Amino acid sequence: MGIYVETLILYILLFFSGSAAVLTGAGAEAAVFSVRSEVVKLLFYCIPALALIWHLIIKSWKIEYFLIKPGRKDLTSGLITFPCLLIIGFSVTAAASIIGGTQAQVIQSPSTAVEWVTLCVSCFLFAYLEESYFRFYILSKREELNLSPQAALIFSTALFSICHIYEGPWGFLNAVISGTFLCFIFLRYNSLHGIAIAHGLYNISVYILNAIFG
Repeated sequence: MGIYVETLILYILLFFSGSAAVLTGAGAEAAVFSVRSEVVKLLFYCIPALALIWHLIIKSWKIEYFLIKPGRKDLTSGLITFPCLLIIGFSVTAAASIIGGTQAQVIQSPSTAVEWVTLCVSCFLFAYLEESYFRFYILSKREELNLSPQAALIFSTALFSICHIYEGPWGFLNAVISGTFLCFIFLRYNSLHGIAIAHGLYNISVYILNAIFG
């Protein structure tokens, strides 16, 4: 029971609370990219949250070295994950444009080199934060949670999707599909770095496409 308490407290504090604020309008931000606000988020939220998760992982577990050591498995999983995330994202966007419905407001793409560098750093760090918790933290400790791989996949995807619910029904659907896929890839390859880098590249691609076609 204690491991569930730790998992859910981390989730509420690090992920769900921010989503709830956006849903109520308390944490809504203007859809304009700001280097200052991005750096503040990195320094006072993303990096401390990532450090907390990895402190708990290292302190509490006997981690097999191959799980966190970069290797060929990360290259393989990354090459599979990145195009698949693009396909999922494009498919959901296409369905939304055909069927209709509310979509999340996309933050305006950067316009200067400094803004783009800041964006890339932010996308990769936030991707590592999400993959460290939703995939590595939850799926690697599925035995402690008394969950089968299938149940752990459902549990991880459910939490991942709920904290993206503020993006609207199509954003939620995208999170369900992509979250399920990311869990499957992690369970198949035991790869953190591959899926985290692919996740970050996907987020950057959204901004690039928005800058080109938006």
